[in-house]
Amino acid sequence: MDERQLRFLRELGELGSVTAVAEALLVTPSAISQQLRLLQRSIPVPLTERQGRRLVLTDAGQALARAAIEVETALARARHSVGEFLDQGAGEVSVAAFHSAGTTFFPLLLRALTGPGAPVVRLADEDVAQEDFPRLTREYDLVLAHRLDHAPPWPDTVTVTTLLREPLDVAMPADHPLAAKRRVTPRDVADQPWITVHDGFPVLATIEAIAAAAGRRLRLVHRINEFTVVAEAVAAGGGLALMPRWTMRPHPELVLRPLSGVRARRHIDALHRPERAARAAVRCVLTELRRAAHTIRNGETA
Repeated sequence: MDERQLRFLRELGELGSVTAVAEALLVTPSAISQQLRLLQRSIPVPLTERQGRRLVLTDAGQALARAAIEVETALARARHSVGEFLDQGAGEVSVAAFHSAGTTFFPLLLRALTGPGAPVVRLADEDVAQEDFPRLTREYDLVLAHRLDHAPPWPDTVTVTTLLREPLDVAMPADHPLAAKRRVTPRDVADQPWITVHDGFPVLATIEAIAAAAGRRLRLVHRINEFTVVAEAVAAGGGLALMPRWTMRPHPELVLRPLSGVRARRHIDALHRPERAARAAVRCVLTELRRAAHTIRNGETA
């Protein structure tokens, strides 16, 4: 049995005929009769009987019709509770981000959501391979994920809000010979040692594109995922590295130089399951993430 079938049974008891129920509920008499037959299949005793040309409720039907009132009342309360939950702006919202996004977005989010009635954010760091980010939306309301411009799009199972399209620059020590250039090319950097990420992480595809453009393989000497660690290794002379332009704090001993001849840019996207956005609190946090992205892009985080 379902809610609609019980509603038809209840209305039949109150209005006295299938025709009257059909007129009241703006459905056809045949649709009502069909639903009552389906309901009857789940009940071992007759719910209706014929009295002349009219279909009326039996004692069992009247008992179930009274119970239907309680069911509708309980469902109405449940819907009201869900509505209050969805409209509540101060609920908890879980947000996960990879490390460099968390470094810049998390402080801005925490500072923005401090007033009365603001959502309470629960933050977590999750640095995973690109294909694993959508799976995190099972655990978190919002997931900050990164992918390269030319990488496959996110699956249709998640809703995507692009927060930043961030250039990836070549990081080098401030006293490096290439630091005198305003821009560098793949040929400029091809003979240098490189620090890059582990297999499966988006930045590696850009390293491979640099090698293809230069016509030779790059010498990958260190594999480090965390950009703050990479920065220290570059500063110590460990090699060049690709680093994000906006979401990495400036290092006093490093300079970043744009790369010509290779499309070096990553998307920072907020992923979520479509139903999560039904909550006002989640929509509020997503709005603040967009504002934070504008602040980051315009260099206002210092």
